[in-house]
Amino acid sequence: MHQVVLGLGGNRGDKLALLNKAMQLLAQKMDLEKASSIYHTAAWGGNSHGAYLNQVLVLRTSMKAEECLNFIQQIENQLGRKRGVKWGDRTMDIDILYFDNEIINTERLKVPHPHLTSRNFVLVPLAEVLPEFIHPQFGKSSLELMQKCEDKLKVKVWQKEG
Repeated sequence: MHQVVLGLGGNRGDKLALLNKAMQLLAQKMDLEKASSIYHTAAWGGNSHGAYLNQVLVLRTSMKAEECLNFIQQIENQLGRKRGVKWGDRTMDIDILYFDNEIINTERLKVPHPHLTSRNFVLVPLAEVLPEFIHPQFGKSSLELMQKCEDKLKVKVWQKEG
């Protein structure tokens, strides 16, 4: 079994319901080990408008990395993901952050995720669930990466309104 760490997020539709549905669909073929808190985050990258809800999941799967990518892209599509503007608005985005301790660099898949070290909306929930996990390329823990991150966008635990 492989350990796969996924980052989930979206800023369109019923964001909480979409995160919950994504987790439910992932659990059909993977075993959930840990789920971070849900975080409310500002849009990152300049092409999306409106706050996101983000979460990191740690799962176990027998799928290989490319199969996992295919599976999560099916889930994104099922949840209304439209691929248009890079870093634009979306109902659901699921990224493979880590796949075991592997370093994968293909045209379709880059693991560890190439932008995870520069994004607090990934590092904060990642440090919550895997604080001591060592990035296989940089040799630093999730907690160290979060502490050194230069991203200043606010990331806070989401509170249900009302």
